Amino acid sequence: MKPDVTALERQKKRLQRLKDEGVSRTTVFVHEECRGALDELRPLLADPNKALPLAALTATLGSLAKPTNVAQVRQLSPFRYPGGKTWLIPEIRKWLKALRNDSSVLVEPFAGGAMAGLTAAAEDLCERVMLGEIDQDVAAVWQTIFHGPRSDVTWLCRKIRGFEVNLGNVREVLDGSPTSLRSLAFRTIVKNRMQRGGIMAPGAGLVKEGEAGKGLRSRWYPDTLAKRIEALFQLRGKIRFEQKDAFELIETYAHTPNAMFFVDPPYTAGGKRAGSRLYRHNDIDHERLFSLLASVQGAVMLTYDEAPEVRGMAARHGFRVEAIPMKNTHHEVIRELLIFKPATNQGAMIEALAPITTALVPPPEQASFR
Repeated sequence: MKPDVTALERQKKRLQRLKDEGVSRTTVFVHEECRGALDELRPLLADPNKALPLAALTATLGSLAKPTNVAQVRQLSPFRYPGGKTWLIPEIRKWLKALRNDSSVLVEPFAGGAMAGLTAAAEDLCERVMLGEIDQDVAAVWQTIFHGPRSDVTWLCRKIRGFEVNLGNVREVLDGSPTSLRSLAFRTIVKNRMQRGGIMAPGAGLVKEGEAGKGLRSRWYPDTLAKRIEALFQLRGKIRFEQKDAFELIETYAHTPNAMFFVDPPYTAGGKRAGSRLYRHNDIDHERLFSLLASVQGAVMLTYDEAPEVRGMAARHGFRVEAIPMKNTHHEVIRELLIFKPATNQGAMIEALAPITTALVPPPEQASFR
């Protein structure tokens, strides 16, 4: 098919006109998608110091049009977590790179499996990471790895490698009463791996069929788990963990301009039941969460289930919302929301970002649960 010569000529003239006005070619995609706001943005974009960050942020968000193969995302967490965000890691990575400065801190107040924070620390996407989790069992694992003595980490890895998986041994561990932080950490990892779907809330049953009909053994990778824990131990200089309420942790960093918040709360807004079924601590005041995050100085990325109530809260507090379709474990197409707030000193530059093209992404239960 021959190219539309007339259209090409019009594009060349448009590019030349923008170039003559001092606008970088790297920002053209912003103009094309945000034609109505072009006149208002030109004064900002004519300044290279402002044009480049805007172009980088546009590329970050626009890249969500590309599906993510979760099997190719590096796994760092020892947890197989329900609702894990492995599929979102490439976009979190680009978001952090666009916002990064030499003294930035990533705050993950609902840490869980902590994929965002672990990736940021391992890839030097920020100077330091602050993880928070109120669940006592999950906290025991992170406290042992990041704040316990080296001997406890060695003991934990040895216990994992030497554990013989059968119903009797699993029941003995789960029904036991740990007397130390490291033994509670070991029980947590066994529980997380042996209970269906990685669910650690009360009432969760054990894995039955598992992968390839292997039952309990299908989710137990002792060498892999031990190696991940040993690798995370090496990052303890960059990662700090606190067993703390998420709201308290956010408030601690609310006035830190270089803080970046990745917030993935239990999905209970709008009458959603998944969060209450999957997590012990699921009673979240979502309106208060949005209000608090709207007041922080740093940039924010939230994830939520699609729900009118969530969209309403985002609109009331001035957040940007993008819907991403994905498949759940039953292969049904559902929508997750990515919700953004820029840092206070970036607000004028992000108002006219091009809309994200939605894309079907793989289900999060694949590699994130390995």
